[in-house]
This record gives sequence, C-alpha cells and structure tokens, in this order.
Amino acid sequence: MISNFTFIVFSQENNEEKDKIEWIAFEEAIEANSKEQKKFFIDVYTDWCGWCKRMDATTFKDEKIIKLLNENYHTVKLDAEMKDTVRLGNDTFVNEKPNQKRHPHQLAIALLNGKLSYPSVVFLDEKGNMIQPLAGYQKAENLAPILNFFADNEHLKEDANFEEYLKNYSNEKIKKN
Repeated sequence: MISNFTFIVFSQENNEEKDKIEWIAFEEAIEANSKEQKKFFIDVYTDWCGWCKRMDATTFKDEKIIKLLNENYHTVKLDAEMKDTVRLGNDTFVNEKPNQKRHPHQLAIALLNGKLSYPSVVFLDEKGNMIQPLAGYQKAENLAPILNFFADNEHLKEDANFEEYLKNYSNEKIKKN
C-alpha cells in the first residue's frame, strides 16, 4: 500500500466537462484500477522544466490526447524531485537528498530506468509492470499513435512493430471502448 505519497493532482471539476485530463494521485490510480483495470500513464516532470510546462500547455490540452488518456489509462503526474517517502508493496522509495536542489527521487529513477530526462512519460500495464518509459517532449500527433499502440495491446503481439503500426495509423483514429 502506498502512503505519504504526494502528486500534483488535477481533477475534472465537472464530470461532463471533457476538456481536461483526469489526473489522479498514484494511490487513487491503484484504487481505481482495482475497480476498472486500465494501463497507467505517468507524466514524470519537474517544476523547473520548460518542456514539461510546454507539454502541459499543448499536448495535454489536445482533445484527442485527452480522450485517449481518459478512456484508456489511469493518468498520474509524478514530481521527479518530490521529498516524500513512497511505499509500494515491500519497496520504499525516498529522495536521498531532499534538501539538495534538483535531486531526483528514487521512484523517478526507477520508473525512468536511471535515464533522467524531463519530461518523460511512463507506461505501466494493468498490473503495474513496466511497459516502457518514453523520454522527451511529445507533440500530440506523435503521442496519439503511441497511446493507441499500448491501449490496443499491439505491443504484446509476437510480431509487434511500431513502425509498421504507424504506417497504418490514422491521426483521426480514436479508440472507442
């Protein structure tokens, strides 16, 4: 069970309002996943990262991205430099130098496989297992096919090939539940 976990949480004020990503805290995502199994999409950011802010202002405002994320993923924002202790099952993650400026948290290091780059997004399967981290700023038109690729479980196919998938992908495709 996760305790003492701090995430920036952006919630949708009106459930009929569909112009925002339904960002929830990680512990809420785990709880929600026990009721409705979805993959996890984790936006790993820092407060000082200009590209993180740009992604929030552009990519995460795109209506196709909003729809894909809200329908297919539990969406979490993770401050890569948070100070809190995080417990996931038997594992404990801390920021070893919480008073040092720009020091990464162990959870961010683990999720990004030690390759710290901001912004980064991380895809986890329905059981919380790593699918893939993806480093760098992502434009909406580049992120949409990736979101569909994982949501449609294309990555699990024996002959999975993202380049082939991309050739057949239409930017107008929105996965329907």
